[in-house]
Amino acid sequence: MNGIELIIIALLMYVVAYRLYGGFITKRLEVNDSKITPSHTMYDGVDYCPAKPPVLLGHHFASIAGAGPIVGPVIAAGFGWVPVYLWILFGAVFIGGVHDYSSIIASVRHQSKSIGFIIQSYIGDTGKKLFLLFSWATLILVIAVFTIIVADTFTHVPSSATSSVLFILLAIVFGFSIYKLKVPLTIGTIAGVILLFLCIAAGNYFPVQLNAFGWQLILFAYIFAASVTPVWILLQPRDYLNSFFLYALMIGGLVGVFFAAPSINIPSFSSFSLDKVGYLFPALFVTVACGAISGFHSLVGSGTTAKQLDKETDAHLVGYGGMLIEGLLAVLSLTAVASMVNKEFIDILVNKGPVTAFSLGVARFLNAIPFLNISVNAGQTFAALAVSAFALTSLDTATRLARFMFQEFFELKDEPEKKSILQDRFVATGITVAVGAALTFSGQTMSIWPVFGSANQLLAALALLALTAWVAYLRKGYLFVMIPMLFMFAVTLTSLGMLIYTNFIATNYTLAFISTLLFALAVLLGIKSYGVLTNNKEIIKETV
Repeated sequence: MNGIELIIIALLMYVVAYRLYGGFITKRLEVNDSKITPSHTMYDGVDYCPAKPPVLLGHHFASIAGAGPIVGPVIAAGFGWVPVYLWILFGAVFIGGVHDYSSIIASVRHQSKSIGFIIQSYIGDTGKKLFLLFSWATLILVIAVFTIIVADTFTHVPSSATSSVLFILLAIVFGFSIYKLKVPLTIGTIAGVILLFLCIAAGNYFPVQLNAFGWQLILFAYIFAASVTPVWILLQPRDYLNSFFLYALMIGGLVGVFFAAPSINIPSFSSFSLDKVGYLFPALFVTVACGAISGFHSLVGSGTTAKQLDKETDAHLVGYGGMLIEGLLAVLSLTAVASMVNKEFIDILVNKGPVTAFSLGVARFLNAIPFLNISVNAGQTFAALAVSAFALTSLDTATRLARFMFQEFFELKDEPEKKSILQDRFVATGITVAVGAALTFSGQTMSIWPVFGSANQLLAALALLALTAWVAYLRKGYLFVMIPMLFMFAVTLTSLGMLIYTNFIATNYTLAFISTLLFALAVLLGIKSYGVLTNNKEIIKETV
């Protein structure tokens, strides 16, 4: 087996799955364009704003990708390439794709509200409150961690800071050009992508020097503005243009594989247990998250994406297609490190981290393309810059999503039109950013981060739980969402149980307590959902 075979098998499987299994989900959920989407019926020019499919795909993909499909497979490759490869292939098709596509459609059918609103509708108000509180707290942790990561990157690589600032200014100009000046999307995209790469070059000539604290303050001001600004001005165009950055990296890396023809040098399977990672089950399915399934995707899909969906049928491309593209990126990440000699891979992973390992592997693929003449050093810098750019994308997306969660938490069930001051987007964003900043400056952020992997996959399990209840209510066969839900609950509860035990033994009582709360939340919502389903026996009989 070599790298070319890994890529071809993944490409063929994803193309077939997009048409067949994606088509199956489309029919099961009766996705069609006869229903007008909330982006039109609830248009407000701020959050609800229809977008063309390519633009929305770029925005959605940039939001869900981040560093997840790169870092996860690289770390998990320590188990061997076969289990990681199989999980990425089948997970993206039968679990992640179902989760992402169904989340968007379910949200669109419920005023493009969050998964929490769907839980309220089919499981109960208490379930909604618990889910929204948990989601908001998880996003606060993401905000704090990614603020630290991005600020540190800007401090140590000043050129990336300049490029990122220029990206933002370019996005604003692009947004106004497309939506206000009515510049054709094709022309605007060509000009935007050219300017995007010029921004990268400009960063090398005019690096901005600031310390980490200064960048953190600037980032908090930025994410506040990004959260309250109409989505078409900044967030959507920036993510759309940034997606071409990642597309270029992916296409270059994939083409490079065919020229390099790399052999697979790491073991097909090495161990059932890895230090600092855990046992194959459940660690593999928690570590390789975004490349197969990630709970964060359901928050993006039911948060920003559903509010911009022009037609229901666009969700097939954006939701299911976006997940498969991310799966392909994860396969490229695995191939990049699997092509290294095992000793070299382990040494880089341990001493320099997964991003460096990925960047070096892809740089070698780019270097193998004769007509590009890209050196390994230049390719490595380009790959690392792409990863850091998407960390910033995850940061501002997480802030906007947290604002949505906060607003929905205080929405009155019987009087949704009645608004409180806490539902104001400026107030909700201000509180969210303030809490994120407090956590960042507390010095406790990174000590809490180890629980994020399990929390993220718990989000996926809870989203699938809500989707199962919704599809059952529609009197449709729901096994295609229920089986992934049961699997993700098995992964999550096992992982949390291990975290509780190991942290309690290590006297790390903070993480043990947080893990216990998450375990209790999962069990409580599971019990409530079981009661809902068993009280609708006529639905159960018709849908199994």
